[in-house]
Amino acid sequence: MNVEHILSVKGGDVVTIRTKHTLSEAASILAERRIGAVVVTDEQGKVLGIISERDIVKALGKSGQSALAQDVSDHMTSKIVTCHRQSGITELMSVMTEGKFRHIPVIESGRLIGIISIGDLVKHRLAEMEAEHQAMHEYITTA
Repeated sequence: MNVEHILSVKGGDVVTIRTKHTLSEAASILAERRIGAVVVTDEQGKVLGIISERDIVKALGKSGQSALAQDVSDHMTSKIVTCHRQSGITELMSVMTEGKFRHIPVIESGRLIGIISIGDLVKHRLAEMEAEHQAMHEYITTA
């Protein structure tokens, strides 16, 4: 199974924000949408980075409440890992675990077409395992 399969079920809706928005605005978006990260893009939709709950907490820990008035660009992660439609689930789980991050933007022909979270990967891997278990059970009981 690959990213393309996950996106076919999940869809390609990606919440984005611009660099000049504040951390307060980013936090509001995260809370309203019940998501863990927002992709930071420029006016043309080019991916510039990602701002996550963890980035906001780090900023608050460093600067206190005044951090909420600072620009997203001051605290976003700008060196991000991306993937494409054909990326495999196991590979991405490994990359996310090693890198200690939970979201990967999906890029196709330089364009943002989706985002994959560790939750998406775990959900689909569990579905795969359940299907394998069911197939094995049917094979054993009919043999």
